[in-house]
Amino acid sequence: MFITPAFAQTAAGGDGGFLIQLVPFLLIFIILYFLIIRPQQRRAKEHQAMIAAVRRGDTIVTSGGLIGKVAKVIDDHEISVEIATDVKVKVSRGSIAEVRSKTEPANDDTPAKPVKKPRATKTPKKTVTKE
Repeated sequence: MFITPAFAQTAAGGDGGFLIQLVPFLLIFIILYFLIIRPQQRRAKEHQAMIAAVRRGDTIVTSGGLIGKVAKVIDDHEISVEIATDVKVKVSRGSIAEVRSKTEPANDDTPAKPVKKPRATKTPKKTVTKE
């Protein structure tokens, strides 16, 4: 029933043991930050910029799956989307999942330039010689 002096002594060599145990946790957190957290924040910023840039004429997809053309931007939080001919619905900007096709910005100052068609060039006929 007596405890020997060897078992009764405290453990020696406790210098820096706590910091060495924290190193793996810090490494895991750093790896998770660069692989998961940082790319997710970047995607969220890109999505917010995409939603803010939506304007009339853009084709969008809502998070519910509706595909339509933006008929009118009502305010910062709502837009009117035409999902069929003469069928318009009000949609919250937060429910926009994707912008499929963007319209070109309207610039009334300069006239539209006509598209030049490339000239058809004649290709020389190849002659085949037999030897």
